[in-house]
Amino acid sequence: MTTSQANAYGKLGEHDVLRVGFGAMQLEHADLADAVKVLHRAVELGVDHIDTAQFYGPVNELIRTALHPYADRLQIVTKVGAVTHPTERLVAAQKPAQLRAQVEENLRTLGAEHLAVVNLRRVDTPPGITATGDQVVDLDSQLAELIALRDEGKIGGIGLSNVTLAQLRQALPAGIACVQNLYNVLTRDHEDVLAECAEHGIAWVPYCPLGSAFDWLPSVTGNPVVIAHAERLGITPAQAGLAWLLGHSPATLLIPGTRNPGHLADNVAVARIELDQEATSAFDALAQDAPA
Repeated sequence: MTTSQANAYGKLGEHDVLRVGFGAMQLEHADLADAVKVLHRAVELGVDHIDTAQFYGPVNELIRTALHPYADRLQIVTKVGAVTHPTERLVAAQKPAQLRAQVEENLRTLGAEHLAVVNLRRVDTPPGITATGDQVVDLDSQLAELIALRDEGKIGGIGLSNVTLAQLRQALPAGIACVQNLYNVLTRDHEDVLAECAEHGIAWVPYCPLGSAFDWLPSVTGNPVVIAHAERLGITPAQAGLAWLLGHSPATLLIPGTRNPGHLADNVAVARIELDQEATSAFDALAQDAPA
């Protein structure tokens, strides 16, 4: 393992950001004091890319309380395509007018006039909710609404989440800043989408980077190969799994989430960790364990 400053930063649309940002979803169940402490610490550690969503409950308000007014260097990214529901945790909200309403609501709760990137969360297939009935909406009409919002200055970049290679290629003429798909060292179904992102200079922002968000996903930090190499290198299994992602493609940006300031510091340190060839080769070989 080596440490390096050279590859610590990457591109999110037009912005240079630390390659390890902060995913705020886990703050949904944090109390105000803990959330503010973690968000302040993230910024102190150099994090300049925070990922959130209105449908993460009170998270936008927590971010506003902790960090508003926002520093110019801080890039706040949100996502649209679903809303909370009185009897179900989330329901699809894919219609263009609904996407616009969600952007406006994110701006309001964050106290912002502009969002760095807004990710369109497609719900064609699991994980999570799937669209049915009139929520089955064509991608082009959604992109047209997001382009209009970009032209109005309300959003800076358009991102995609949970998309196929065909959908990414369909969306390329709109100008795509990033893609968020399920991906980690053990679950690599979207290697083709990653390759397309790298070819076009699009940030690849994998969600579930350690596989722990869904019970049916294999745990990266529980994998014996990951554990063994982490111990050999003197880092945590989480750092090993995240470092592999950064080393696997220069297009990768990470948004691991945590409510623990110690884990936060470990995560941010990964931006300057490079695995040695022994660990990299061993982790590369774990692709055979990925679900078909």
